[in-house]
Amino acid sequence: MVKAILLTGYGINCEEETAFAFKKAGAETEIIHVNDLIANPKKLSEAQIFAFPGGFSYGDDTGSGNALANKIRNNLWNELVDFIEAEKLIVGICNGFQVITNLGILPGVENRQSQRKVALSHNNSARYECRWVGLKSFSKKCVFTKDIDLISMPVAHAEGKFTASPETLKALNENQQIAFRYINQKGEPAKGEFPQNPNGSMEDIAGICSKDGRILGLMPHPERNIFFTQQDNWTLQNEALKRSGKKIPEESAGIKVFRNAVEYFR
Repeated sequence: MVKAILLTGYGINCEEETAFAFKKAGAETEIIHVNDLIANPKKLSEAQIFAFPGGFSYGDDTGSGNALANKIRNNLWNELVDFIEAEKLIVGICNGFQVITNLGILPGVENRQSQRKVALSHNNSARYECRWVGLKSFSKKCVFTKDIDLISMPVAHAEGKFTASPETLKALNENQQIAFRYINQKGEPAKGEFPQNPNGSMEDIAGICSKDGRILGLMPHPERNIFFTQQDNWTLQNEALKRSGKKIPEESAGIKVFRNAVEYFR
């Protein structure tokens, strides 16, 4: 049985729905408080997937995801690197993405060391953005995005603007580490235009992965689009499907992200 451990504590608030998504995808799940994981770090070795859910860890008071990242680095770093080196999977969603970029495990860990090379800063709108966005997958190596091309997910964040140096951006593109970009209604890159790009991210980047594709960080929430009726336009789609005599689906595209992770170990 594939097992996913989901971190909670200190303002993380999306652990229940993220665990539900993994369970629906076929995984055994365990939600564990960061303090309990620090007290018993061997728990991490029992799982194949480690998830950093969304929320507002430590109230974002010292920068989004920064305080929790420091707590993990100071108490669980060796166990986390062991987990990565065991070729297991990690996903960070929204605040979880902020945590793992602050840790430096994205873009990647080298020789058991990491350096923060990218940041997720305040949205260009200077406010919290909660809306649905279109995304396109740009990485063929990312485990989580297998067979995903275009997909919609909701965003809900105040600090989601992806920024990096020109050198880092060049490397991300060359290594196929751009997991998702924000797109417009034509399926083309948003080119920074609001609201298709909800935060002003460089090169419309919504998510990145590690060089080997086993670690994913993204600002949009796939766990909020696992059912057909969660979609923002489900009533319109529902009517169109009924009129054409087609079956109304139960699931929506977001479940693919979690199912890809579970099926990777099968």
